[in-house]
Amino acid sequence: MSSIPETPASFEAALAELEEIVASMESGQLPLQESLAAYKRGAELLAYCQAALKDAEQQVLILEKGVLKTFKPEGSPDA
Repeated sequence: MSSIPETPASFEAALAELEEIVASMESGQLPLQESLAAYKRGAELLAYCQAALKDAEQQVLILEKGVLKTFKPEGSPDA
């Protein structure tokens, strides 16, 4: 891992990298220093994903003008 963290290309890329980190850490095969670096990178990716989700939520609220509507799937009795 490089000393300068790279910004993920997208939410999906960050999530995929985070899943890889979790899998490698769960394997128990990483040396201590690599585990610490992976944990740090995972924390950075988690913060990026949380910010991206918060951004998306804000955009939806703006698009809906602050009014959340109940989702009714097609074919449901209330649709």
